[in-house]
Formats: sequence, structure tokens, C-alpha cells
Amino acid sequence: MTQTSITQALLNRRMLICIFTGFASGLPLYLLISLVPAWLRSEGVGLKEIGFFALIGLPYTWKFIWSPLLDRYHFRLPGLTRQQTGLRRSWMLSSQIALLIAIAALGFFNPATQIWNIAWLCLLIAFLSATQDIVLDAYRRQILSDHELGLGNSIHVNAYRIAGLVPGSLSLILADSLPWQIVFAVTAAFMLLGIGLTLSIDEPKTEARHPTTLNQAVVEPFKEFFSRKGVCQACLILSFMLLYKLGDSMATALATPFYLDMGYSKTEIGLVAKHAALWPMIIGGILGGLLMLKTGINRALWLFGVVQIVSILGFAVLARVGEGLWLLGLVISFEYLGVGLGTAAFVAFMARSTHPAFAATQLALFTALTAVPRTVASSVTGIIVEGTGWENFFYLCTLLAVPGMLLLFKVAPWNGESKPA
Repeated sequence: MTQTSITQALLNRRMLICIFTGFASGLPLYLLISLVPAWLRSEGVGLKEIGFFALIGLPYTWKFIWSPLLDRYHFRLPGLTRQQTGLRRSWMLSSQIALLIAIAALGFFNPATQIWNIAWLCLLIAFLSATQDIVLDAYRRQILSDHELGLGNSIHVNAYRIAGLVPGSLSLILADSLPWQIVFAVTAAFMLLGIGLTLSIDEPKTEARHPTTLNQAVVEPFKEFFSRKGVCQACLILSFMLLYKLGDSMATALATPFYLDMGYSKTEIGLVAKHAALWPMIIGGILGGLLMLKTGINRALWLFGVVQIVSILGFAVLARVGEGLWLLGLVISFEYLGVGLGTAAFVAFMARSTHPAFAATQLALFTALTAVPRTVASSVTGIIVEGTGWENFFYLCTLLAVPGMLLLFKVAPWNGESKPA
């Protein structure tokens, strides 16, 4: 691929939109998982209560329940006509404005006396954030061609991760010298980037006919997917979505306890492990998106899947050797490079598997399905490690990554995709 073609692929309006959709999508999630727990703990809330706050993430798992509404109904804000907003932009703008207000409102509550009010408000933020994710995913699916899905979604995912630096770094720094009311107001103000995006873009042009009744919006996405792919092929695709990241998800589920068991200090983990994970993952995502322009999504799934499997074995090596900061950094960097590459191709595959008319519902279903391995990993990996030890556990994770790769023969064969132009 020439320098000119890379520049043309990256520097266009659609890819710029993907940067903003990723940032707007990631900010509220990282607020809930990074900033809110830090705020509660600094205000004297107990660890048990903070632990229960993990339940506020349920809307992200169950978002497919209300996603048909976003394929069917417009949400018009006062003063704006249906033509001024459109199906996708109406939901984008309303959810983003509501998120800005809800995030800023957090600072007006006292964790010591109003913990339940905070919990309900955080649940509302999670619901609004999940709603925004549904419509942003659908919007990207409709503006990106199949050829651009790999790069566009990898840019979105990496902007999503970079957004975590605002509540996870900037806001915490501000909290050392400013009242929490101002901290949450500043954090909320970053949602203006998403609102600005929504006001500056056009409704996607598509020839696909959106559902005209609620029954169509609920039933048709399932019917369309199974009729378009065939029942057997559709089941294979859903199985692939469930299994492709299973081994990788399990291998990283207990990463921090693993590093501690290997004898690394919290400072070493903070300085080496966290940075060695973030930046290779971002680089892998961008590199994966560019490579998909050349190889196509199918071949990328094969190539990046192999990298994922080999990178898991690096943890087994670390478990055997058990020392050396250089080895820790090398193993983690390679693992998360594989995560970035694999995620880029995987997200593109999910987007390609949808129909534009039902993109909101189908993508919500697919992403909910892919969350299952993470849930399973969190609940059973500790039991497995106690029974097998760390090294054997990582060998098991490697084996669990194989079934997803074997399904590629059926769902994304090496030569089963037309070569990108």
C-alpha cells in the first residue's frame, strides 16, 4: 500500500467522524469504571458498596432489548423538526445532551449521605451511554463501505480507549486541587465534542428501508439475519462471535493478580504493565485497520487470530520464568498488540454481518453476545487457576482460542472475500 493510498484512507471525513464517535462513546463508560469509584473511595465509601456499583454496567449487556426502538422511532428535541435531525442523529443528539447534564449533576450529590441517589444516577448514565453506543454503531455501519469497515471501526475503538484518559487521568489530577462539582462539570464538558459532531454531520444516506412498525423492528432483525445467511451459517457466525475472543478474554481476566503473584510490586505494575498494555493495543488497532485495507477482513481474522494465540503463550513463559521487568513489558506489549489487532478485525466482521436497515438492533445483539466470554472469564478463571496453576491455565486459554479459529473455515474463509481495491 502506497503512502498516498494510506493518507487518502485515513484523511477523509468518514474517518474523522469515527474519531469523534469513539471518543463520545468511551467517555461515559470510563467515567463509570474509573472516576466514580475513585470519587466514592476518596469520600469514605466502603469497598463493599463500591463493589456493588459494578451492577450499574448492566445496561451495556442488555442494550439489545431497547435497540429496536432506535431503528423504529425518531426522538425529536423541542425546536428541531424530524428533517433537521433524522432517525440516527435524533437519538445521538438527545442521548449526548442528557449525558452532559447527568454527568455534571453527579458533583451535586454527597456520597456519604446520598449513595443511593448516586447509584440511580450512575445507572441512568449507563443507560444513556448504552443508548448512544447503539446509535453510534448503527451510524458508522451506514456511512462506511464494507471496504472501510476495518479501518473505521479500529479508529473508533482506539478513540474509545483514548477517551478513558479524561476521567481516568485528567479528572483525577483536577480532583486533587478542585471541588468535585467542578471536576464532574469539566468531565461532562467533553461531551460537547460529541454534540458538536452530531450537529455538524448529515443523516446517513441509505437505500435500506427502515422498519415502519415496532413489530417489524423487533422481529425483522432476527428474521433478516437468519434468512440472509441461512440458519446453519447464521448459527456458525454467532458461535464464532462467542468463541473468537474467548481464550484471549480469559487470559487477561486476572492479569493484575497474576502480576502480583509473580512478585511484581504495584508500582512496577502501574509503570510497566499498564503502559505496556495501552499503547500497543492502540497501535495494534490502527495497524490492524490499515492492514485490512490491503488484506480484507477475512484474511485479517486469520492473521490476527494467530497473533492472539501466540501472544497468550507469552503469559505461560512469564509464569514459568516469573521475573524480569523487561520480560513483563515484552509479554504484555505483544499480548495487547494481539488484542488490538484481533479486536479491529472482529469489530469489522460484526459490522459487516449486519444489514444497514437493522444495524442498531443487530449490532447491539452481536456486541452483547461477545460480552459473554468476558462475563464467564470473570466468574470462573479464579477457580481454574487455583486448580491448575498459572502456567497450565494459560495453556488452557491457548486451547480455548482454537475452536474460534477453526470456525473461520466456515464463516470467513481465506479466499472467500473479494480482494480490496
